[in-house]
Amino acid sequence: MKRRHFLLSAAAVGGALVVGWGAWPVRDRLGRRGALGADERDIQLNGWIKITPGGQVVLAMHRIEMGQGVHTALPMLVAEQLDIGLERLRLEQAGPESLYGNVAMFLGALPFHPDEREPGQETRLVRAGRWFVAKLARELGINVTGGSSSIADAWEVLPLAAATARAQLLGAAALQWRLPVDELRIADGIIEHPSGQRAHFGEFARQAAALTVSARNIRLKPREQWRLIGRQPLRTDVPAKVNGSAVFGLDVRPEGVLFAVVRHCPMLGGSPGRVDVDAALRRPGVLRVVRLPALAGSTAAVAVVARSTWHAMQAARTLDVQWHPPPHDPAVGLLDTQRIEADLEQAARQAQDTAGGLPFHRRGDVDAAEAAAARLLEVVYHAPYLAHATMEPMNCTAQVRDGRVTLWAPTQVPTFAREVAARVAGVAPEAVELHLTLLGGGFGRRLETDYIAQAVRIAMETGGRPVQLVWPREEDFSHDFYRPAGVAVMRAALDASGRPQALRMTVAGDAITPRWIARQRPAWATRWDAPDKTAAEGFFDLPYEVPHQRIAHRATRSGVPIGYWRSVGHSHHAFFTECFIDELAHAAGQDPLAFRLSLLARHPRHAEVLKLAADKAQWDRPLPAGRARGLALHESFGSIVAEVMEISQEAGRPRVHRVVCAIDCGTVVHPGIVAQQMEGGVIFGLSAALYGRVDIRGGEVLQKNFDTARLLSLAETPVIETHIVPSHRPPAGVGEPGTPPAAPALLNAWFALTGQRVRRLPLLAQAPEALSAAPR
Repeated sequence: MKRRHFLLSAAAVGGALVVGWGAWPVRDRLGRRGALGADERDIQLNGWIKITPGGQVVLAMHRIEMGQGVHTALPMLVAEQLDIGLERLRLEQAGPESLYGNVAMFLGALPFHPDEREPGQETRLVRAGRWFVAKLARELGINVTGGSSSIADAWEVLPLAAATARAQLLGAAALQWRLPVDELRIADGIIEHPSGQRAHFGEFARQAAALTVSARNIRLKPREQWRLIGRQPLRTDVPAKVNGSAVFGLDVRPEGVLFAVVRHCPMLGGSPGRVDVDAALRRPGVLRVVRLPALAGSTAAVAVVARSTWHAMQAARTLDVQWHPPPHDPAVGLLDTQRIEADLEQAARQAQDTAGGLPFHRRGDVDAAEAAAARLLEVVYHAPYLAHATMEPMNCTAQVRDGRVTLWAPTQVPTFAREVAARVAGVAPEAVELHLTLLGGGFGRRLETDYIAQAVRIAMETGGRPVQLVWPREEDFSHDFYRPAGVAVMRAALDASGRPQALRMTVAGDAITPRWIARQRPAWATRWDAPDKTAAEGFFDLPYEVPHQRIAHRATRSGVPIGYWRSVGHSHHAFFTECFIDELAHAAGQDPLAFRLSLLARHPRHAEVLKLAADKAQWDRPLPAGRARGLALHESFGSIVAEVMEISQEAGRPRVHRVVCAIDCGTVVHPGIVAQQMEGGVIFGLSAALYGRVDIRGGEVLQKNFDTARLLSLAETPVIETHIVPSHRPPAGVGEPGTPPAAPALLNAWFALTGQRVRRLPLLAQAPEALSAAPR
């Protein structure tokens, strides 16, 4: 209740007790209701919890499960306050209702002027900005699973809703039994009294719903009484995933479903011309060929509708299409990553030399510090475009019939999924019924809605029958919304002892958020890029105590479709900054660990995490010949992570043997999930550092599948250890923070082993010429 004030009450619905929060009417101003909404006659509050007549607790699950464990961690917050086991709690998936808007994610994206930021401080303007963004997020009701924000967003809300339900249930039992409420206790969903009276929650649901509970009687359990939070119960989503009963997008099978496969113009932004439809329709099982315009940022395409995915895929693959390139300047040509990379370096250097770009952070007098420096060190780092490569390719099932749309969608953005479906079908958002499935990986790719828009457009051509759209893997790789490429120019002014006195760093790359907003809410699109913190995060907010700094971002527009990729800007900037800090340590002739610690005197949390990782990795103990260690420290999504990587060299390639991770992520709800997410983040980051890149020639993406876009194999995966710093702070993110330090820890270890400084990712990759000759 520190920063949010809620008006809580309850409403009886079919014998169930519904607990809500937020002073909202039955319908908000856009006509949307909560998943557990009350009777229209009530003063409705957003429902989170209901108790069935049989005594079961039902929780409105407002976030999407995509492997990160929210189907276990979020129920733990409720079960803790109600003193029940997870087996007594059932989930009911919430939809795109505005009342489930994600405040934490939008607060994390709040841009602010760098001159107003100092470590551990917030000015009145920044606090006002946070209040405004929180209010805007609730008003607009944008429901998003992303930004490693699910636990942070629910940390105050769900325990408060559960504690209110507990107070109402105990109050109802006290009235019914005519006993003092202080003498009652709850044990595993049963309310009992020392006299022997006992009954389950369902016996009191109706009477509890009629109670008005004083705020003085709503008590959150103190930390010392927690019995579930901080422990490791079995994940509730695992059994269904093991026995095959879990429903992902590709598992949906509504009655009469047809199947469609998409084939985009190979050239990004191009379009189909002549299509030999007759030949396609003569193939077995093929029913229809549908032209798809550019929808929600996608490239125009054609889709084949058939009786099975196999028939559709074979027909789409052999479909005779004459493709037209997008409009372009003949003097420049179609999209080409070599040219884009050269342009980015030129833009970064120009901004660095002219004090251009948006200065996200300024401190002291960089010019004077450079003029007085004993030595200047300047280097350039390059990061490539990256694809998401989720395990489950893009898919969506849609039905358009009688002026209504039904969607079965694996999406991170229910709000925008419903909106884009309504726009494409020409109906009101209230005419769209959305069923959310599990996600076979998100990583930011399912923050987009292009595949949903396509599915709806195809369904408009199938006479009311549902159709499941599936993207082949080749389409998934070659028509992604990629992690932007970036080039950073890094300059440090060193004194005679090698200690940095000034940092002047400029990164050039496309701004992500303006592109994404334009795709999801076209009415909000502008010709100008607002400051995009996601394009500079992890770059301008370094913990290192260098007295003079100017850190800027030069926004560009390459024309390549870009989007959010796991850890977003942090994925570039940890590589840029932590490798550069390592270079400064080498220039000063100091140990990389000691050098970093010397710059963290006023950042004890960062220093503690770094020391923990180094201690567990035995940093001071010599390694056998042929092995070396590297380390990196980075803060993202509110969590501080340090990683120490131990490697050797085999046939000229790095072999990673061990990764030791330390994390301060605030209060830990489920330590096992934290460790799992750190392991996944490390593997994700290592795959990108070793192999990840997207090359574009003549407007066409060269990497088509996992043969030319490798991931870390099981045999290459190192032992990964996770150590958690105890904390009483509110929870921070864990889904993404393990990824950013992986690349710099690897490359710093590679330098320690070989003396080769790598400033361009990936470390290992096929040449573009080899890719263009590879079979497709």
